[in-house]
Amino acid sequence: MRIETERLVLRPWREDDAAALYRFASDPEVGPSAGWAPHRDEADSLNVLRTILMNERTWVITVKPSDEGVGSIGIFPGQDPRQNGEYEIGYWIAKPFWGRGYVPEAVRALLSLYFAFGAGRIWCSHFPGNDKSRRVIEKCGFSYRFTGSWTTETGEPRETVYYAMEAEEFDD
Repeated sequence: MRIETERLVLRPWREDDAAALYRFASDPEVGPSAGWAPHRDEADSLNVLRTILMNERTWVITVKPSDEGVGSIGIFPGQDPRQNGEYEIGYWIAKPFWGRGYVPEAVRALLSLYFAFGAGRIWCSHFPGNDKSRRVIEKCGFSYRFTGSWTTETGEPRETVYYAMEAEEFDD
């Protein structure tokens, strides 16, 4: 499924996105703040595409009119038992695109879609110190719910701050 906003196109990841994914996901300031290690080479990025990103609930973020992937956004069942299996949105964007409002725009598009499909509550989270992600969450209108722990892709348990939004709180 392709999702279009005013400035973005969210589309499914493809294997031919591996070069762009590597270029941006190899940045040591991007992955660790989201819980994954920087990509080592293009083959690593291709493996991540095939095993993690190429699915029906994860999209590459592109900035119109370009088709080049500059980030990712996905929605998946939350891992913490207090989330009751409800959906959680996760995202990242390449450093050259930080501070432009692209991620809040993408998050709002997914909120609109999933609330329209009947989701009652959607979650979002960040690690303490990841102020960029916290600001996205606040801009989108999520409310703090609890602080817990999450085990990252690298196997490291990290304190995690969880927020949620009820369907009736969403102002499209």
